[in-house]
Amino acid sequence: MTSAHHDHDHGSGGHAGHSHGVAAGADRRWLAIALTLITSFMAAEVVIGVLARSLALISDAAHMLTDAVSIVLALIAMRLAERPARGGFTYGLKRAEILSAQANGLTLLLLGAWLAYEAVRRLVDPPDVEGGLVFGTALAGIVVNIAAAWCISKANRTSLNVEGAYQHILNDLFAFIGTAIAGLVVLLTGFARADAIATLVVVVLMFKAGYGLVRESGRIFLEAAPAHLDPDGIGDRLVAHTSVSEVHDLHVWTITSGQPALSAHVLVEPVADCHTVRRDLEKILQCDYEISHTTLQVDHAPAEVLEVRTGDADDSSHCEAAHGPVHRDEPHAH
Repeated sequence: MTSAHHDHDHGSGGHAGHSHGVAAGADRRWLAIALTLITSFMAAEVVIGVLARSLALISDAAHMLTDAVSIVLALIAMRLAERPARGGFTYGLKRAEILSAQANGLTLLLLGAWLAYEAVRRLVDPPDVEGGLVFGTALAGIVVNIAAAWCISKANRTSLNVEGAYQHILNDLFAFIGTAIAGLVVLLTGFARADAIATLVVVVLMFKAGYGLVRESGRIFLEAAPAHLDPDGIGDRLVAHTSVSEVHDLHVWTITSGQPALSAHVLVEPVADCHTVRRDLEKILQCDYEISHTTLQVDHAPAEVLEVRTGDADDSSHCEAAHGPVHRDEPHAH
C-alpha cells in the first residue's frame, strides 16, 4: 500500500503566509517610501558632490544608487514571487526573491572592493576635501538613511530579499556616519586621510553583509537544508515512530525564504496503517520543525528490510540507489 501526500502550505504557522495579500502590499508600500527617500537625496548629493569636488560624496551617492537598485530588485522579485505556479515553473517564481538577495550580496561585495581600492589610493595621495560641505551633507544622509532603514524594518525581514535591501541601507547609514566623522576631522584638523580611513571601516561592514547574503542565497540555490535544521536528526526522529521501520531518500531544502520543504520515503510495519503513520509524521514535522510543505511516500516494509533489522540479511537499502543515509529503527523498539 502506498500513501503519497503533498501538503501545499496550508497553515504554515503564519510564517509563509506573510508573503500574500495585505502583508505583501504593506511590504511594497514601505519599500516604495524608502526608495523615494533614497533617490531624492541621491540626486541632490550628486549635485553637491560635483560642486564641492568631493569624491567622498559622489562615492556615497554611488552607494545610494546600489541601495535604490536593491529596493527595485526587491519590489520586482515580490511581484514575480506572487505569480501562481503554472507550466514548467511548478513552484511559481518564488526563487526570484533569492536571486534578488544574491544580486544584492554581490553588489555589496563589488562596491566594497571598489571603495577599498579608492580608499587605499586616497591614503597614498590624499586629495583636498571640502570638510564643511562633506560634514553637512553626510549628516543629512544619516537622517535620510535612518528614515529609509526604519521603513524597510517595518517590512517582513524574514524574507532574504527584503533583508538584502535592508543590509544595503544599513551599510549606507554606516558609510554616512563614517563620512560625517571624516568630514568633521578634516574640517577641524585638516587631516585629509581621515576620509579614506573611515571608508575602509565601512568596507569591512560591507564585506560582512555581502558575504552573509551570498552565503545564505547560495545555500538555497544549492538545495542545502536550512541552517537551523539537521536532516539526520529529523530522520532519526521520524524512524523513532513505533510503526516506522526505515526512512530513506530524505531531502530537506528551502523553496524561498521561510518556506522549508521535505520529502522522504518511509517504510512501515506490515500491520501498520500507512495513512495514519503519514498523518503522525506530518504532525511531528509541523510541530517540532515547522515544516508544513511535505511529500511523504509511505509503503509497507518488504521482507528484506524486516530481515535487515533482525540481522538475517545484508544491510542494503530498500531502494537500488538511495540518496543520502538510510535511517532504520532498532528491533528492540517494537
